[in-house]
Amino acid sequence: MEILQIKNLTFRYPDAEKSALDSISLSLKAGEFAVICGESGCGKSTLLQLLKRELSPYGEKSGDILYDGVSLSQVDERAAASNIGFVLQNPESQIVTDTVWHELAFGLESLGFDTQVIRRRVAEMASYFGIEEWFHKKTTELSGGQKQLLNLASVMAMQPKILLLDEPTAQLDPIAAMNFIGTLQKLNRELGLTILLVEHRLEDVFPIADRVLVLEEGRLICDDHPKNIGTYFKAYPSHPMLAGLPAAMRIFGLLQEEGDCPITVREGRDYVIENYKDDIDTVTAKPYRHCDEKTVELKEVWFRYERELPDVMKGVSLQVYKGEHFCMLGGNGTGKTTTLGVIAGLLKAYRGKILTKGKVAFLPQNPQTVFLEKTVEEDLGEACRIMKYTPTESEDKIANVVGRLGIEHLLQMHPYDLSGGEQQKAALAKILLLQPQILLLDEPTKGIDAYSKRTLSAIMKELKEEGITIITVTHDVEFAASEADRCGMFFDGELVSTDTPTNFFTENSFYTTAANRISRGYFQNAILCEEVAELCRMNGRKAGRANE
Repeated sequence: MEILQIKNLTFRYPDAEKSALDSISLSLKAGEFAVICGESGCGKSTLLQLLKRELSPYGEKSGDILYDGVSLSQVDERAAASNIGFVLQNPESQIVTDTVWHELAFGLESLGFDTQVIRRRVAEMASYFGIEEWFHKKTTELSGGQKQLLNLASVMAMQPKILLLDEPTAQLDPIAAMNFIGTLQKLNRELGLTILLVEHRLEDVFPIADRVLVLEEGRLICDDHPKNIGTYFKAYPSHPMLAGLPAAMRIFGLLQEEGDCPITVREGRDYVIENYKDDIDTVTAKPYRHCDEKTVELKEVWFRYERELPDVMKGVSLQVYKGEHFCMLGGNGTGKTTTLGVIAGLLKAYRGKILTKGKVAFLPQNPQTVFLEKTVEEDLGEACRIMKYTPTESEDKIANVVGRLGIEHLLQMHPYDLSGGEQQKAALAKILLLQPQILLLDEPTKGIDAYSKRTLSAIMKELKEEGITIITVTHDVEFAASEADRCGMFFDGELVSTDTPTNFFTENSFYTTAANRISRGYFQNAILCEEVAELCRMNGRKAGRANE
């Protein structure tokens, strides 16, 4: 039975040159788990918001959306609010009350449910999601993972028929993200809940999805079972989506294999071990070299937000050198973002020393805080005025940074009308115009597709060559493994370990890449898909396993 139908849906934002969605038609059966993916700005979030009437963006729309056979515009208000649940990308933006228990009850109270029903449903959801231990806490005291789980539990208390999620793991650490996706799988399997999920991190969602929907420039170009997606894109070897597929599929594609494509880590591991020899089993690790000039140094730094609150930074010491890219990893709430704030001078430590050499620029986790004007172009112009560039200099510098990031088409748009990934790139463009010597980035790949990350990587390499020091807080282990010179693990307010990416990721079980999980114990030091594929090529296929 089809619970959702989209018929020839087209949508254009006000004053936009082209449609955000173009003739989208699809249907979703009750109980299906479908994933929507595609490049940043392809229309994923717009499509999802149009399915939740209360969140529909303003603009010109044609076509129709049917929920349970009825046009969404005609669905009863109470049914529209409760039957179609929505979880946003930013956990902070969905929480509306000050305590956990009240947040769980808020939606039910708004719909006028009986007190006994509210208490029963809240108790049930708190138990199911393991919220009992922090049931009476203030929502401001929760970690990012806890906040997102609370958002999901609050929506589920309404007993929705469809659950829409817009990149819900974007701000979660790898372990919290894995647990969150596992919870979605349980809800789908145990309750028969229909799920439509927008996601860039496909490693954990492909194996559990019934269907994958790929959008490109507002059009639906592929709608198929996850195993067939790799086959579809083999006909387009330079397509940006290939860079974002699960590691097993990317390795399979790099080796130009035929036949059934592995999806999961286990399937990829079995495929490599069964088909390829391991005579040459080690990747030569890139040596760590740095210049002698320190641009950032922290010595036994302690910080707390208020006198009566516990310490968030507990004796953090760190040295980062000129032209180095240092990545901070660790769970939500361990002190990473606070450390960036202290380095930037936005937060004042009560003990320890912070030394910086050169101008510091900080790109926060929420890029919207960077924007002050009505268009991206005006915002970039504002950065140029701060730097006191001449009109000619401003024009040249804006053209250069816009070209490097590929955001020419965004210049006349309001920053708040952009997708999360587009906002991230536009905010970075503004920060780069300030010409910092030290660049602090908080989750710079959040909401950005894998192909756009390659553009970001190329820019970072250029910045490093110019002697700019980059310190990044990230949950994106693939990005850190590929781009960092060193990685540091934060835990409980302390920087507990620093090492090169190869040593860091080959010795972790969860804070590591899927490529390393596939090859670990068979190949050594391989942390990237390209490294696993190269070792396979160097070793050759096992006897009787010739690729036909």
